[in-house]
Amino acid sequence: MSIFSEYLSNYVNGKSVCILGFGREGRSTYKKIEQYCSPASVSIADLNPIDRASAGLPDSVSIITGKEYQSCLEDYDIVFKSPGIVLDKHPAQLKCEVTSETQIIFTVYRRQIIGITGTKGKSTVTSLIYHVLRESGVDTRIAGNIGIPVFEIADGITDSTVIVCELSCHQLEYMTVSPSAAVFLNLYEEHLDHYGTMENYYNAKKNIYLHQKNGDTLWCNSDIAPKGISADVITVSAADSTADVYVSNAVIRDSSRSEFPIPTDKIKLLGVHNHYNIAIAWDVCRRYVTGEQFRAALSSFDPLSHRLEYVDTVRGIRWYDDSISTACATAIEAVKSVPDCGTILIGGMDRGIDYAPLVEFLSAASVNVICMEASGKRVYDMLPKLQRIHCVPHLNEAVSLAAEITPAGKSCVLSPAAASYGIFKNFEERGDAFKALVAGLK
Repeated sequence: MSIFSEYLSNYVNGKSVCILGFGREGRSTYKKIEQYCSPASVSIADLNPIDRASAGLPDSVSIITGKEYQSCLEDYDIVFKSPGIVLDKHPAQLKCEVTSETQIIFTVYRRQIIGITGTKGKSTVTSLIYHVLRESGVDTRIAGNIGIPVFEIADGITDSTVIVCELSCHQLEYMTVSPSAAVFLNLYEEHLDHYGTMENYYNAKKNIYLHQKNGDTLWCNSDIAPKGISADVITVSAADSTADVYVSNAVIRDSSRSEFPIPTDKIKLLGVHNHYNIAIAWDVCRRYVTGEQFRAALSSFDPLSHRLEYVDTVRGIRWYDDSISTACATAIEAVKSVPDCGTILIGGMDRGIDYAPLVEFLSAASVNVICMEASGKRVYDMLPKLQRIHCVPHLNEAVSLAAEITPAGKSCVLSPAAASYGIFKNFEERGDAFKALVAGLK
């Protein structure tokens, strides 16, 4: 047995288990429990209906669904919670033990994990670190909020495997173990519909380092770097020249005066904000690879979809998909980063974030602004009523209007500075819809 399978079986055997949430992670949890464990019982609870036959669940597995699906939790010894589930009660108020795949994997492999969190950029940094290590011959796995449950990569991990794990606030919220190597990129207003205050949101994120130990390392934006923690703290910044790792004018410098010029003519990552992401990845990866290996891998890295992704040139306009954008800062960076930006599409679900910084920027920027949906309407009402400021109901009208008013030779970027929920399933679906609308303009 592997260390993972032995730990999981010892943890679960003889216990009554509830899997809370039966999406991709819940299904991977069930699969591993079925493969390695002998629980007293297994139940699955989810808000949505579950088809027993299509899910391959035997009659011995109880299924609880509907609005009251969380009312049964205290009937079990252990509850495996999926990240997307918002608990009706805090775990401290429950008699059962609430855990997760992330908690288990981090308990077993903490010393081998590079964990990455932050409001923005975490998927890019996670993917870039993984790409550099893999291309340089390091035995590595990628998992977490990137879309791969950690139990799916558990089999075959050896003592030399490096696990690169993207961590959302929901995955970190109740964690009691932190990775040996932690990255905290930044902090912006986000998820306030769930957390209520920035303090609560920040407190969830802090679990990336709160349980670190002596000899561990935290890479952290200098604006939010903690003091008095057990881990070694390496500050990183694109604004503070006193940071341990500082990037400016496409050159990364560290406190020992080592320099790494970013090969901007050879990379596909757009925008100065990505220089900061590259700086983080460079300092993390040089513990494992050479500078030449990093440079080569960086040059071959393809950016993730929906992150300042070039879509096509249609009607003389270059179209960019930045559907991942849910904050003011990312929309501002989109305008700055896209070549010859002529138009930006703003708006989505209104989660009550402060749009003042974005309004101030767009008021002064010489770009067309097309606002849509609830948050876009709020931004529109805050903006001066200039000829270049527009408001339409939905994305299809926004794309149609952008095709009319964006000058030929300029670019149009979808960078909503808002969540997609209630309008689209997720930001990926929103980005795909945008691409389809652009294709329809041909």
